[in-house]
Amino acid sequence: MNTLKLGIPKGSLQNATINLFEKSGWKINVNDRSYFPDINDETIACSICRAQEMSRYVESGTIDAGLTGKDWIEENESDVEVVDDLVYSKVSANPARWVLAVPADSDIRRLEDLEGKKIATELVNFTRRFFEQRGIDVKVSFSWGATEAKVVSGLADAIVEVTETGSTIRAHGLKIIHELMQTNTQLIANREAYADPWKRAKIEQIILLLKGALRAEHLVGLKMNLPLDKKEAIIALLPSLNAPTIAGLYNTDWVSVETVVDTRTVRDLIPRLMQAGAQGIIEYNLNKVI
Repeated sequence: MNTLKLGIPKGSLQNATINLFEKSGWKINVNDRSYFPDINDETIACSICRAQEMSRYVESGTIDAGLTGKDWIEENESDVEVVDDLVYSKVSANPARWVLAVPADSDIRRLEDLEGKKIATELVNFTRRFFEQRGIDVKVSFSWGATEAKVVSGLADAIVEVTETGSTIRAHGLKIIHELMQTNTQLIANREAYADPWKRAKIEQIILLLKGALRAEHLVGLKMNLPLDKKEAIIALLPSLNAPTIAGLYNTDWVSVETVVDTRTVRDLIPRLMQAGAQGIIEYNLNKVI
């Protein structure tokens, strides 16, 4: 039987990834004592590994495909096939940012002000290349964690750290002076594995359904009944992926309308629909929108 070796990122992205797969139709059961979780698909063999190392395993062929951050692919300079972007995270649906931060009262305001200074980060290789390309001489050291504290304790003049909202950095009395890169989760594949027709088809099935599940997180379905004489006015209120579906109600001069709308519009849209004459409005969640 053909089998796809799939890498699931360990750590902060693990739960978000497993939840996304469940919405897509794959149930992954993780045992805390095992790095090889069960999945309800006999053609997939899962492995748990750190996002920081995933691209190396994929490049070497130890894993056929995996999910990791764009940042770690660049950090490792891995030669892999980037299948597609998947913008999700542990906190929000926004891309994370690697930023340069210094103490709030620091005189450092520009990149050039860091000449001869010390920078602490987990993203060492990328940070070194970033400053080398700009001709700025800095000393970059690896931080094993609690990177913000390195500046506070005087072990570094600045840090390069990942953030989604910037709140943790500000809470440590730091200020952001430059954004080095935006990053998000990507599905990557070993080049040889991606050239195999069966594995490529399986990888493309996975990305299709994962993206469908992500798209559905921002949408809801709406169903309602409305009188024929108010149909045009009410339908004009409806934003939609496509034209709404309309069906006549048996032996009445009413119709049933069903559509898909952005979750952010629903709280304002429903009262307007009711005022326009819609009745029996039902809002329901979506698993996937393909």
